[in-house]
Amino acid sequence: MWRISAILFSIIILFFNLVNGEQDVPCYFIFGDSLSDAGINNGLITMAKANYTPYGVDFPEKIPTGRFTNGRTAVDFISQFLGFQRFITPYSSDSTQMDQDILRGVNYASGSAGILVETGSHLGDRVWMDRQLQYYGMTISKLQSLIQGSVDKYLNKCLYTVNIGSNDYINNYFMPEHYPTKTLFTPGQYAELLIGQYKSQLQTLYSSGARKVAVFGLGKIGCVPAEMVMNNATECVEEINQAVDLFNTKLVSLVDYFNAKFDGAKFTFINVSAMQSLDRILPGFITRSTCCKLRSDFQCEPLTPPCTNRNLHAFMDGFHPTEVVNKLVATMAFYTPFPLSLVHPMSISKLIRS
Repeated sequence: MWRISAILFSIIILFFNLVNGEQDVPCYFIFGDSLSDAGINNGLITMAKANYTPYGVDFPEKIPTGRFTNGRTAVDFISQFLGFQRFITPYSSDSTQMDQDILRGVNYASGSAGILVETGSHLGDRVWMDRQLQYYGMTISKLQSLIQGSVDKYLNKCLYTVNIGSNDYINNYFMPEHYPTKTLFTPGQYAELLIGQYKSQLQTLYSSGARKVAVFGLGKIGCVPAEMVMNNATECVEEINQAVDLFNTKLVSLVDYFNAKFDGAKFTFINVSAMQSLDRILPGFITRSTCCKLRSDFQCEPLTPPCTNRNLHAFMDGFHPTEVVNKLVATMAFYTPFPLSLVHPMSISKLIRS
């Protein structure tokens, strides 16, 4: 997974350089888990934190911010593609800080968070999806005093990305020592449970003014280093990938449902799993080995040196991709320069112009 040919990489760079610096949307709201977390977990009592080195070694000023990678996340790149001059600020209860930033959007994503409230609870506090929506509702209330005219019309023009659900498998369904879900539900039933809750959550976004929404599918979780180690596997754990495929299939149908049934809704599905499958048709050079020394929970051991050739590594730690992979995901999601089923029904760049 995550192998890239020299030709593919050149095309990626070409599209990456097409960014013109003009802001394409007035604001960008981000929901999700550690793949999008920009530091909201730093102030929480949780093991799911990345506010220490070697995380952030390639971030501007080479500082750890709470991002679970060596540099920028996929949503950081998307914000740059949109023309934002600064990354979208993580949500804070400090109203003074947030008043300065909410007009351009907020990042509510939280490491270990899931669609279900209990997901990730064994690690400590986290901002699960319903709680992210509560914070978003508080943000809208503040926008009422900052925007002249209709807040709904303002939000209708903004971009929303939602990338959540991985922890509902990693830190719930496939962790029977902490959660009973695998004994209570078949993989199909569990996917249905998640999609039912997700449908309600996305409908809440729509009802609050969101119209341009990119929903990220789950990647091949069974191929991440941590899951392979925990399952004593030398190849991807297909039981996990098959369960995730059931969720992704239902998520595509959910996107179609919103586009068909909700007036003005423009939802699109980002097929991360298909992006990871590009190695089946393209030769590559990215290694699956992690880029840092791992502690027992498969996050980076604090204050240890990262690998030196980070652009050749797919994973920073046992779960999270490196910046080079985040850049690839963001670029394919935004521009889709390939004749493959990477997005459905449109790329993010087409979404914001629709």
